[in-house]
Amino acid sequence: MRVAILDYGAGNLHSLAKALEQPGVDVTITTDPSVAFRLDALILPGVGAFASASEVISRYARPIRETLDRGLPCLGICLGMQLLFEESEEGSGRGIAAIPGRVRRLKTRRVPQIGWNEIESATDPLFEAADLRTAYFANSYVCEPENAEHVTAWATHESDRFAAAVRSGNVVGVQFHPEKSSSAGISFIRGFLESVAE
Repeated sequence: MRVAILDYGAGNLHSLAKALEQPGVDVTITTDPSVAFRLDALILPGVGAFASASEVISRYARPIRETLDRGLPCLGICLGMQLLFEESEEGSGRGIAAIPGRVRRLKTRRVPQIGWNEIESATDPLFEAADLRTAYFANSYVCEPENAEHVTAWATHESDRFAAAVRSGNVVGVQFHPEKSSSAGISFIRGFLESVAE
């Protein structure tokens, strides 16, 4: 299996690559999304700002969306999940728009949310297979899909309940960092890869 991590200036690429590496999986870090179009899956990493990341991917946004619409599996993590949406309160620029909706700031006293949080009402089989019940978050912004049916898990920070995970076909987005969420988070990533292989 060949997997591409898209490098748009976000941090944490190497720990994510390490979490993805396993026998039979070849991981490529690339600044060119078209490389992923010829591979088996695309990973959009987390850590960073929406405006700067969307500026980097702006000329590729439409072909990425079209490729995802044709079925290329994708895992968006934290900022990567937010880039799957249309726009963000965090700054200017457009996302990939693979999932209709927008990104808003957390409506809480303490921002950013940093640390472990419970996963609620998870419906995606990836959560059950990994036994992922708590995860590590580091975010100030959260996603609001137009269609609530895209939400596959929830979390609450103070009094603000938000989408912890979304799915549209083969496109999965998680607001948390599975690569930092202990063995259950790594199992979640490996479960995603197994679903790609199937």
